[in-house]
Amino acid sequence: MSLVKNVGTIGGLTAVSRVFGFVRDMLLARVLGAGLAADAWQLAFTLPNTFRRLFAEGAFSVAFVPMYTRRLHAEEDGGDEAADRFASDVLSVFVWVLLGFSALCMIAMPAIVWLLAREYQDVPGKFELSVMLSRVTFPYLALVSLVAMLSGVLNARSKFAPGAVVPVLLNIVMIGGILTGWYLRGDSADDLPVAWALAISLALAGVAQLIYMWWATRRAGVKLQIKMPKITPDVKRLMMLMLPATFGAGIYQISQLVDTFFATSLPQGSLTLLKLADRLNQMPLGIFGIALGTAILPMLARHIQSDNHREAQRLQGNAVEIALLLCLPCAVALSICAEAFTAGIFQGGRMAPEDTAIMGNIVIALVCGLPAYVLVKVFQPAFFSREDTRTPVFVAAGALAINIALNFYVVPRYGIVGLAAATAITATLNVLTLYAILQIRGWFHVTGKLAGRIMRQIIATAVMGALLWWMTPALEPYWRGGAFDRIWSLAALVIAGAAVFFATAYVVGALDKDLIAQLRRKRAVPASDGPPNLSE
Repeated sequence: MSLVKNVGTIGGLTAVSRVFGFVRDMLLARVLGAGLAADAWQLAFTLPNTFRRLFAEGAFSVAFVPMYTRRLHAEEDGGDEAADRFASDVLSVFVWVLLGFSALCMIAMPAIVWLLAREYQDVPGKFELSVMLSRVTFPYLALVSLVAMLSGVLNARSKFAPGAVVPVLLNIVMIGGILTGWYLRGDSADDLPVAWALAISLALAGVAQLIYMWWATRRAGVKLQIKMPKITPDVKRLMMLMLPATFGAGIYQISQLVDTFFATSLPQGSLTLLKLADRLNQMPLGIFGIALGTAILPMLARHIQSDNHREAQRLQGNAVEIALLLCLPCAVALSICAEAFTAGIFQGGRMAPEDTAIMGNIVIALVCGLPAYVLVKVFQPAFFSREDTRTPVFVAAGALAINIALNFYVVPRYGIVGLAAATAITATLNVLTLYAILQIRGWFHVTGKLAGRIMRQIIATAVMGALLWWMTPALEPYWRGGAFDRIWSLAALVIAGAAVFFATAYVVGALDKDLIAQLRRKRAVPASDGPPNLSE
C-alpha cells in the first residue's frame, strides 16, 4: 500500500467527519453560546476525549501496533493466528483496566473537576453541573478506547477506512443530541436540557462506534476473543512500553489539560471559546496529522524490522513533504482569515460578535504551531517503530515544563490568547528537539532535495497569503451577512486560496510530479514498479 493512498483514505474520511463536526459545533455555538452550561459541557467533553487521545490513541496505539504488526508478518511464528492471539490477550486485560479506571474516575469526579476548574465553584451551579455531566460522559472513554484498539488491529492490516469512519458516527449522534436538547428546551432560557442531551448522546455515540468496529474486524476476518485476563510476557512488555509512551505520545493532550486548567480561571466562556477555536486548528491537524501518523507507523515499523533504513528515510521524507505541503497553506490561510471563519461559521444565536472576535485571535495564536502539531505525528513514529518510547518522554517533559512556565507568565497578562500562543511555542520546541535527536542518531535528516521542495512550498504559500490578505476585508460585508452570503464568501476564500496555492506550487516546482502521478492512480503501485520515494 502506498503512503499517499493510505493518507488519502484516512484523510478523506476524516474530512467527512470534520464537516459533520463543524455542523455540530455551529449548532452548539448557536444553541448554547459561551455561557455557564457551555463551559460545563466543554469540560465534560474534554475529560474523556483527552484521556482517549492520551492513552488509547496515543500510548496504546504506538506500543500495540508495532508489536501486532511484527507478529502479523512473521509467518514462521504463526502470522494471523499469532497476531490475533496476542490481540485477544491484550483485549482481555484491556477491558477490565478500562472498566476499573472509568469507575474510579466517576467516583472521584468532584476531585478531578476541582483540580481542573476549581474557580467554577464561584459561579452558582456551575461546578455541580460540570461534575454531573462529566460522570455521564466518562464511560465514553472505555468504549472509544476499545474502538481505538480494534482500529489499530485493522490499521496494521492496511485497512484504514473503518477507523476513519467512526468519528462520523460520533458527530451524527451528537448532532441528534443537540437538536433533541434544543427541542426539549423550547422557548425557555434554560440551557440544562441541551447540556444533558449532549452528555447522553456522547455515551450513546461510544456504543454505536464500538458495535461498528467490532463488526468491521469480524468482516475483515480478525478473530478476537475476550477470555480470562492473563498477564502474558507480551502483554507485560506492551504495558512497559505504554508507560513512557503515555507521556511521550501525549504531550499535546497533556497540554490540553494544562490549558483547560488555566482557561477555567479566566472569565466565563473562555473555555468554550478556546475549544471552538481549536476546532478550526484541528481541521488540518485531524485530516493531515492524524492521517500521516496513523499510516506511517505500521509502514515504518515494517521497514525498521526488515533493516531497510533507506526506505525508512524515504518514507519519513515523503511524509514530511506531504505534511508541509498541506499544513503550511492551511496555517497561513487560517491566520489571515481567522475572524472571517469564526464569525462566518460560529456567530449567531447565542454566540455574540465580541465572542467570535476573541475566538479569531485565539485561532491566530493556535495555528502558529500547526506545522509542529502535524510534524510531531511524523517524527514520533520514528522512535516508536524502534520501540524507543523513552526519548520522547524526556523531550515532552521539557516542553511541558516550559509550557506551564509560559502560561503562568502570559495568562494573567494576555488572557486566553496568550494561553493559545504558549501552546504553539512549546509544540514548536518539542518538534525541533525531536528532529535534532533523529538527525544526531542518523535515523532521519532533511536532504537538500526536501529542503528545496519546502522552500518552494513557502513561496507558493506567500503568494496565496497575499491574495487572501486582499480578499478577506473586501468580502467582510458578506461573511458577516446572511447564511447564503456567509457560505459563498467563505467558499470563495477557500477555493481562491487553494487554487492560487496549488497553481503557484506547480509553477515553482513545489509539487513532486511523481506525487501527482501517484495521487491520480486508482490503485497502489507495486514497490518494484512505482516511484521509489512514494511506494512502500
